[in-house]
Formats: sequence, C-alpha cells, structure tokens
Amino acid sequence: MKNVVLLGSTGSIGTSTIKVAEDLPDQIRLVGLAAGGNVDLLMEQTVKFKPEAVSIRDSKTAVDMQGALGTATQVYSGNDGLLKLATLESADIVLVAIVGTAGLQPALAAIRAGKDIAVASKEILVMAGDLVMAEAKKYGVRVLAVDSEHSAIFQCLDGKANESIRNIWLTASGGPFRDATKWPKSCFPEITVEKALKHPSWEMGRKITIDSSTLFNKGLEMIEARWLFDIEMERVQVVVHPQSVIHSMVEYVDGSFISQLSSPDMCLPIQYALTYPERAPSRRVETNFAKIGQLTFEEPDVDRFPALALAREAGEIGGTLPAVLNAANEIAVDAFCDRKIRYDQITATVAQTMSRHEVVQYTELEQVLEADAWARGEAERIVAAF
Repeated sequence: MKNVVLLGSTGSIGTSTIKVAEDLPDQIRLVGLAAGGNVDLLMEQTVKFKPEAVSIRDSKTAVDMQGALGTATQVYSGNDGLLKLATLESADIVLVAIVGTAGLQPALAAIRAGKDIAVASKEILVMAGDLVMAEAKKYGVRVLAVDSEHSAIFQCLDGKANESIRNIWLTASGGPFRDATKWPKSCFPEITVEKALKHPSWEMGRKITIDSSTLFNKGLEMIEARWLFDIEMERVQVVVHPQSVIHSMVEYVDGSFISQLSSPDMCLPIQYALTYPERAPSRRVETNFAKIGQLTFEEPDVDRFPALALAREAGEIGGTLPAVLNAANEIAVDAFCDRKIRYDQITATVAQTMSRHEVVQYTELEQVLEADAWARGEAERIVAAF
C-alpha cells in the first residue's frame, strides 16, 4: 500500500490520479489532497477518500470546510497548507500536479522530509532542476516522472548506464497548428484562444494546452528531461508524432531504439509512478494497433514554432535562464487567454524577456525565485507595450 499526497487534486492530472486510486484501492491510499479554488470537488473527493488532511487556497474556505468535515480530516490553507501536506508524516510519495511555480517549494519540502516525489509540474525541474535533483540525491529519495513522455523514457532506460545512450527522443503531437498548409506562419496572428485550446490528442488544462499548441510544452519537457535523466541538452531531441501512441524513445549508442507505446491516457503514467517498481493490472488503457493503422513522424518546424530553440538555448546556458523562460511564458499565455496579446506574441514575449535577462548561475532557491519574479515583471511590461 502506497500512502499518497496529491497536490492539485481537482486539475486534469489530479482527477486522473483520483481514477487510478479508485482502480487500485488495495494499493493506493490518498492521505492528503490539495486544491486551488474548486472547493466543491475537493469536498467530494474528501468525503469519498477520507484523507488525513486537505488544503485549499483560501483561508476562510478552509474554516468552512473544517466545520463541515468535523475532526476526521484536518483542513489547511494557502502555501503553508501545501507545505503541511508535502511533509505529512504518513506519506510515502507526494504527487505534485500544481500548475505553475507554486509546486516548487512543496516539492523541495517533501524531498527534505524524505518523501519520494512524482512530478507532473514541469516548472519544478525547469526552474530549479539541479537544486531539486541534488536535494533528492542528498536525502536518498526518488524523483519519478508523471509526464507521459518522461515516464516513457524512464521505462525505456530501465537503469541503463548514461554512456550507453546516444539520444533521448521526446515525441510531440504537433498540436492543432501542425499542418503548415492550413496554418502558415502568416496566419498565426489570427489564431484565437478557442482554436488554440482544441488539442488533437489530449484533454488537458488551459495552460498546458496552449503550451502544446506553441510547442513550449515540449521545450519545457526538454529541460525537464535534461535533469531527470542527467543528460546534456545536446542529447535531448524532439520528433513530431501526430498519433501520440509512441510516448517517447531512447536511442542507444549501438543504433537501437526502445520506445514505450499506448493509447494516449494520463492514467497509465500516473499509475506507473505511484506503483513503481511494480506494474499493477488495469483495463483503463486499451490499445488496438490494427485500428490505429499507421504511425508517422515529422521534423519539428522550428521556424513556425521557435519555442523549441528558445528552450534549448535556456537549457544549454542554464542558471536562472530556464526560470525566466518559464515565468515569461506563463505571463504570455495568461495575456493571450485574456486577449491582451496575439498568439504569435506569446513566443515574442518570451524571447524578449530572455534577451533582457542577466543570467545568474545560482546556488540558492532564493536566486531562482528572484529571477522568476523579475521575469514576470519584465514580461508584463513587454505585454503592455504590444
């Protein structure tokens, strides 16, 4: 039985994790749940799973929840609540599925409390990958991947030595604007929020869906892979695979490729992370290759999608630059969704913010957070000037 704390229980990854817990009641026990503002769904989850503790963003809402739940479940709130749950004594593993930078400090707190962490929030390793992985090594805990791509790589590596790897290949669906004949670069200024939110393969939250359309999501995954698998950026590659059946591949030095395949469903990588090193039976993911018919591949279009080049630059330079890329992208995506900037100005905002940043090769978390705050302010100024 794994005792699991789930940070971000009402989001897309969180609700998929709930399904996995329902499927495996004898193997997964949810001892802590945290949510942002969806109090109704958090209450429903709490009543069903009876965790030891829950957390909600708003302190007044937490008081109301505590009154409704009585003493069986402790209710916390705000950032302190996330830290309380991340260090819950009974927890074996903390799954961090909070969108944005809010998951970084709880992830570090969990590691320092001796908990394994499962990472669904790319920002944790993008912002402070070297710090997070160093702390995990220091405290003897595992950092497990929840992204389908990184879960696939983890499964394909299976403990193989770093020097046996030629390249890691992340697969990308290409997003809704993959077809250059339908969506030439000249049409990008006309792309609406509604069109950008129509992903061809996955059902995800707003931020990650927009990121998938610009390929920033894949860029962030490149940096995440660099830290998760202790590999240089030059050995992290991207190939477009529209069917989203091959979730990623490892190319070995002898020319062999090993890949992990399944129909696209986040329940599988979540379940693998939470039950690792075992594999639990599940009928939730069914894959019929005869119906799929064919698997195709394309080179990513870096002219129309410069996010990949920006992410590679940030990953190669390192220091605070990946945190700046991430923060500027968050501001730009929000601005686009609020219809303050055009679709093509998302990438422009990130590029300009990065170009204005003086990179620091940090040693402390505070330096990362300072760079994050600077980038948000700078990106907001750039957005206002468009």
